[in-house]
Amino acid sequence: MFGTLERPTEALADTILNDAFAGKYIQGVGFQWAGKKAIAGIHKRYPRLKLYQSEQECGDGKNDWEYCKYAWTLMKHYLNNGANAYMYWNLSLLKGGVSRWGWQQNSLITVESDRKSFQYNHEYYLIKQVSHFVKPGARLLQLKGKFNNLLAFKNPDESIVIVFQNDKDQAEPISIRIVNKSLIATTQGSSFNTILVKKNF
Repeated sequence: MFGTLERPTEALADTILNDAFAGKYIQGVGFQWAGKKAIAGIHKRYPRLKLYQSEQECGDGKNDWEYCKYAWTLMKHYLNNGANAYMYWNLSLLKGGVSRWGWQQNSLITVESDRKSFQYNHEYYLIKQVSHFVKPGARLLQLKGKFNNLLAFKNPDESIVIVFQNDKDQAEPISIRIVNKSLIATTQGSSFNTILVKKNF
């Protein structure tokens, strides 16, 4: 694996991938932070290459709902542009979010060592929701329609997973059509939602 690329420069990967000697050994490339601007071009030119989002942008230690929503935009960007895997950075940090590098970052879990307790943060629930339903080997599905604040996958067992966000403050209806059948649901304001469609739907 080559990377992780932390610059928006596709040539950093092209240089190795097009090298007659080195290129044949590269089976995947990792991208992080500013590298998100390079992944689309690399995927277009090397559609069979495994691409990993190798480090989610790690925030400011507040672990708030706004950053969770931003994390969702990152997830959509990487997966829609060819990423085969999406990685979170900090599993857990002490309260305050100060990392080993000395600056505040987000984490899936916040630990309060003096109280011997912990709490799950918003991004934990987002990652959990997606990874619970989207199984290893799932394939991203192509979508049509005006509403694009969603991701859809087909699992190896042929079930379909649709994860979507209602980013408005009020409840909103959503209509989804799969082949010749339709689903209609009402979503809570400012929420993430998952629909699991079984194989024999």
